Amino acid sequence: MIVWISGAYGVGKTTLATALAGELPGAVVADLEPISRAIRETLRGHPCAWQDHQRCPPWDATVVVFLAGLHAYVGGPVIVPMTVVDQDLLAALLTVLSESADVHHLVLHADPTVLKERIISARTPGEGSIDAAARRADRLRHLDSGCCAAVSGLHASGHIIDTSMLTHQQVLTSALAYLASRKATAHTACGDGQMPR
Repeated sequence: MIVWISGAYGVGKTTLATALAGELPGAVVADLEPISRAIRETLRGHPCAWQDHQRCPPWDATVVVFLAGLHAYVGGPVIVPMTVVDQDLLAALLTVLSESADVHHLVLHADPTVLKERIISARTPGEGSIDAAARRADRLRHLDSGCCAAVSGLHASGHIIDTSMLTHQQVLTSALAYLASRKATAHTACGDGQMPR
């Protein structure tokens, strides 16, 4: 299966993805940022460059091939912590990927005030560095747009987990319970007795 995790900046997508990978046998976490970076750097200064790399046609084409190929290769769950703001693009990606795997979309939500507090108080390795401060400032700048995207479209297209009052362990437990219920439902629906992909 492919588990796509959406949500605003700093809501805990990568934290949940890493925790899920530790609980699901054979799972891997697929970081799509290197694909985004490669496209940005390759097209820098070119007339075909897009300001938003997710709207650049090579991005979604490469993402689909990469994730489908990765899923076929590892044979276990592929977990993707990535927010795609364009809802039509996300729907298209998930539809194409569902042709080769069972796709589940988790949406992490948090109250904007809680999210801001998390971003400000978060501590990471190299916290005193300029890079850490820049990352925090970038997350705070994108907070409003990220929250708006989550509220406006993502809530309608995925399973929502409100993390506002939950610990990391409780978020993980909620995600695992949802995936287990979906697996049970899919298994029941398989008339030939085969397990879902």
